[in-house]
Amino acid sequence: MAISILVIEDNALARFTLREILEDADYEVIEAEDGDQGIELQNQHGFDLVVTDIIMPKKDGLDTISELKSAYPDLPIIAVSGGGRTRDSDVLDAAREAGADRVLHKPFTNEELVEIVASLLSGTP
Repeated sequence: MAISILVIEDNALARFTLREILEDADYEVIEAEDGDQGIELQNQHGFDLVVTDIIMPKKDGLDTISELKSAYPDLPIIAVSGGGRTRDSDVLDAAREAGADRVLHKPFTNEELVEIVASLLSGTP
């Protein structure tokens, strides 16, 4: 059975790029453009892992992570951010506090993302 990953990212180009990286690593990927849509998709499909941006309109990544972890405590979540209007380290620290298992600062390499995904899916924090 294929491993499925949900990518939540408001920027279409970033979403496409994340999808390409993960599909090249043989994962099945579904995209959501905001936290509300991501939570709805997780409830419907039960993905194996979530990659979410932090700074998004509507429901931001911090609220999304909190809601997902509340409903699915064992769901591995990777938070990604380039900072936006706030300092990146503060945003990523907040993502950890919200329940993200790992955080990645944009830009990151394809290898970094795939390595973290594989690590979380194998049960290695």
